[in-house]
Amino acid sequence: MEKALRTGRLAVTMPRLSRYGGAESFAWRLSEALAARGHEVDFICARCETDPPEGVEPVVLGRFGGFRLVKVLWFAFAADRACRRGDYDLVFGMGKTLNQDILRIGGGPISKFWELSKRAWPRGFARSFKMLRRRLSPGNWAIHVIDRIRMRRTPHLVCVSDLVRDWLVESHPHLNRDDIAVIYNRPDLERFSPIGDQERLRLRAASHIAEDQVVVATAATNFALKGVRHLVGMLARLPENYVLRVAGGRNPAKYERLARDLGVADRVRFLGRVDDMPAFYRAADVFILASFYDACSNAALEALACGCRSLSSALNGSARFLPQRWVFPDPADEAAMAEVVLRAAGESRPGPFQWPDHVLSGLDPYVEMVEGLLDGK
Repeated sequence: MEKALRTGRLAVTMPRLSRYGGAESFAWRLSEALAARGHEVDFICARCETDPPEGVEPVVLGRFGGFRLVKVLWFAFAADRACRRGDYDLVFGMGKTLNQDILRIGGGPISKFWELSKRAWPRGFARSFKMLRRRLSPGNWAIHVIDRIRMRRTPHLVCVSDLVRDWLVESHPHLNRDDIAVIYNRPDLERFSPIGDQERLRLRAASHIAEDQVVVATAATNFALKGVRHLVGMLARLPENYVLRVAGGRNPAKYERLARDLGVADRVRFLGRVDDMPAFYRAADVFILASFYDACSNAALEALACGCRSLSSALNGSARFLPQRWVFPDPADEAAMAEVVLRAAGESRPGPFQWPDHVLSGLDPYVEMVEGLLDGK
């Protein structure tokens, strides 16, 4: 990328300045890239949890109130006031904020999330109670209202996948699909890459994986939303040498009870936070994402880039980059998922992942968008 023709005074808005979390990490890296181009960058946040990138100035608004409703509204209005006072040339929004020049949308509208994600909870009281709590939450309704306002006010919208764009247009029919840009998250193909057979055997031995075991892996923060309940049920339909390894999440107690009830407790391991995710993917035979709602899963692409057969539900924006035979429609259909896993496990491991040249991804398109708008002012 050539030197910027015109530098500007920019603001990036995000509730947390942090490097932990997908959206937070992206905001940190974007502000770093913009500052490196010579722009004056302020990072407007409620909390500063890590050191800012070089050349980036945090503007910490603080947190107000003990309830979600108050926190959401406080950040929306405090960030708006800070942007007006800062007299910025351009504001790049990533939080629930009312006014910005560019808005990156990392997930679909809250109404679409409610519609699709409710099936992650069992039918009956658990699902009904979850949906009731969501609809009675003033904080959720505040987000819903802010979404409707900012969809009409923001001149430049960017979605992280075509699927998110489809959800957005479905929920906000006044939007023109062709006016909404799509820029995908791009995995670090230097960090996530295949390894040789001998190195993989050593890695599996170090992870205490038996030679005859077929490792089915998944990664989840929200166990319910990522379909872990159905993956445990799926495992009971697979041969006994198939094992399930789960990275991430907290408190797997009820899923461990389910595994005991189904007689597969000795074949399921909940690993908690895994720091070396490339090793996790490389040791696995099949990665599966049984998600009921995923804007654009990084994990599915990272696993594929590590040479792991990567399977996903169709309710994931990054599923478009997987072979269609590895994409299944219903994350609750345990029998169908078991069939897909069995077929995939018999296929050759994929080679190095090649990102399609015609698909925008990574940071550069955002920097070019910002600088193009600056040049037009």
